[in-house]
Amino acid sequence: MPNRMVVALAGNPNAGKTTLFNALTGARQHVGNWPGVTVEKKEGSLWHADHEIHVVDLPGTYSLTAYSLEEIIARNFVVQGAPDVVLDVVDASNLERNLYLSVQLLEMGAKVIMALNMIDVAEGRKIHIDHKKLSELLGIPIIPTNGKKGVGIHVLLDTALDKSQDEKPVAGSVIQYGTEIEEELVKIESKLNEARFHLGKLSNRWIAVKLLEGDPEIISLVNGSETTNEIVSQVEKSRKHLIDIFADTPEILFTDARYGFISGAIKQSVHVETTDRVHLSENIDKYLTNRVLGPVILLLVLYSVYLVTFQGSEPLVNWFEAFFKWLGATVTDLLPEGLLRSLLVSGIIDGVGGVLGFTPLIAFMFFAIAILEDTGYMARIAFMLDRVLRGFGLHGASMLALMVSGGIAGGCAVPGIMATRTMKEPKERLVTILVAPLMNCGAKLPVYALMIGAFFPHGKAQIMFLLTIVSWALALTAAKIIRSTVLAGPSAPFVLELPPYRMPTLRGLLIHTWERTWMYVKKAGTVILAISVIIWAMMTFPGLAPEKAEPFDKKIETLTSEFLALPSAQQVFATEADLETFANFRTKLGEGRGAEFENEKRGYWVLAAALGDKAAEKRVAKSAITEMTALAEDYKKYADEKAEVENEKQSTKLRNTIAGRLGVALEYVFKPIGFDWRTNVALVGGFAAKEVVVSTLGTAYSLGEVNPSEESSSLPERLQKESGWNPLMAVCLIMFVMLYNPCFTTLVVIRKETGTWRWTLFAMGYTTLLAYCVALVVKVVGSLLNVGI
Repeated sequence: MPNRMVVALAGNPNAGKTTLFNALTGARQHVGNWPGVTVEKKEGSLWHADHEIHVVDLPGTYSLTAYSLEEIIARNFVVQGAPDVVLDVVDASNLERNLYLSVQLLEMGAKVIMALNMIDVAEGRKIHIDHKKLSELLGIPIIPTNGKKGVGIHVLLDTALDKSQDEKPVAGSVIQYGTEIEEELVKIESKLNEARFHLGKLSNRWIAVKLLEGDPEIISLVNGSETTNEIVSQVEKSRKHLIDIFADTPEILFTDARYGFISGAIKQSVHVETTDRVHLSENIDKYLTNRVLGPVILLLVLYSVYLVTFQGSEPLVNWFEAFFKWLGATVTDLLPEGLLRSLLVSGIIDGVGGVLGFTPLIAFMFFAIAILEDTGYMARIAFMLDRVLRGFGLHGASMLALMVSGGIAGGCAVPGIMATRTMKEPKERLVTILVAPLMNCGAKLPVYALMIGAFFPHGKAQIMFLLTIVSWALALTAAKIIRSTVLAGPSAPFVLELPPYRMPTLRGLLIHTWERTWMYVKKAGTVILAISVIIWAMMTFPGLAPEKAEPFDKKIETLTSEFLALPSAQQVFATEADLETFANFRTKLGEGRGAEFENEKRGYWVLAAALGDKAAEKRVAKSAITEMTALAEDYKKYADEKAEVENEKQSTKLRNTIAGRLGVALEYVFKPIGFDWRTNVALVGGFAAKEVVVSTLGTAYSLGEVNPSEESSSLPERLQKESGWNPLMAVCLIMFVMLYNPCFTTLVVIRKETGTWRWTLFAMGYTTLLAYCVALVVKVVGSLLNVGI
């Protein structure tokens, strides 16, 4: 049986760790959370030389001092997870900063291999690294790599296998701290050995260093042992002794020694041709982060993203839409009328299909976001908008959370809220959590795309760009109000690192796009499918009682009898069955399936042509059409009157269902905005997931559709023809969906992150109230100005 080994991937943020992780694992990876916390955990696997290698991507961190949650997680995994090898990913162009983490890993006594990543960037800056010399100084294998191009990957894996099978103990004493400090370390280490205290495979020397540094995590572990008094007493004596001698705390002494060691190693192994040059990234930033040009360029970039997203995805969106229309028509043909056909067509195909139809648009948006992230421009966006955020009482770190939540449409509030875990100031973290759901997450995009496609088909990118600006404006306004009232207080300082610009790899972009798009599709196939079926049932039962349906049926019978009695009708129709056959014939013609009726009555073709069906007009002489004009007028009048009665019957039936009663009850609340009962039901479904708004509208208007010639129309087409729908109503719905109650998953995360239902209920209440007020203002102002009506 093949062997299995675990490799921990460690490194600084922006060291290319994610690119290397993707190069190693490809699509064989999954994302979750570390146990008990909300920090993202990435894992993947691969096969190499008959070994299964399980790769765990540790959170990016600059050190292992356990000051932040990421540092604690990374260090605890090395300590407790006992990986076979730690793969330390180092940015060759920022070697001094990156080596601090490397030295700490070596001090722990872990089996370390260094991936000297982005060596091409370093050489571009005329930084020449003698990796063999550096390997000799650090005592570990060092392999130059380029994650984007796959350079050094096989050598890295071979070295990892060799290192994992090396039985020699790791010393963990790469740095000598000087006579005084070493003597104190020996004293503490001796006490640890006497107490037989051990922490996994790690050396007691490292534990002694951590105790002298005052590391709270290690101190708590030592205090948890049976014999701690002598150890604690020795640590206190040693700390006091070192402070008396050096007039500095041991933490500073250790840090200085580490950087001294790093400086010496770099002097011996690194040669820089020039020291007074300005890097390419810094030259670019002179323009992209300029106070005047920066915001202008940012707006142009965002507008370009939406332009490419909508125009690029439009053919595929149309194809998806046509596919689900075809699928619905096919199932309608195959199955007899009844509950099963209604469930499949109205509940599943029109419900879930309405959401899945926007998959190409979502994928294009995620691809564009991945480009911004991988090039390093996303960090510049955060840097520039940090200046704006401070005016609204937010922390600069809030920007990262808001961007993830949908600052550029397509994010998600759940990871955005989780990203606030890195924020130290509790008030700023809390207000960021509360306003993150106001951003344009990916779940809202199908609603936007539906309304924009139906009522603003020639300005899609412009409207989407405007919605992004509106979302930011409302979120920042809400933050300002909250920070000035319930969460008043000064803002804390914020430092953001700007990574160097990089050329993204197509492989990395596709992996990022696939991961996020697949989550969207999976949600549509599970949560939204279940909710769509439930809503279909709520819109189907209990239905219309026979005594209430009878008046409508009698009226239709009367209309049919009167029409068949007309002399003009008798030349084509003999029975009611003939009318149904003709209606089916026209539907097939509209779908381009007229060939199925080659042998149909000639009168059907002539009447269809007289009614304006283009496919029939091509096959019939104009003289014959003229002869059928009287019947065409009579038939049109009959069909319109019958459709009106059937629509009234169907509307009455839907209003009598569980969902209908709920929607009608809510009309009293939403009447000022103009939402009808079907829209109200869709908004209630949106409490579970915002995508459900689209699927519910699809189900509602599918169940309410009775005109045979309109059976294959898409949801945007139905809304365009529906009474009460217009551009102003579309904007009202967009604004309400943008702002109202966070989805169920987001509420659960808010509860978990804040630790109380109080703030969760506050988020539900204030967002829904804000949504109602904004939508009402839009409705009133639009009506007064007669805009969009």
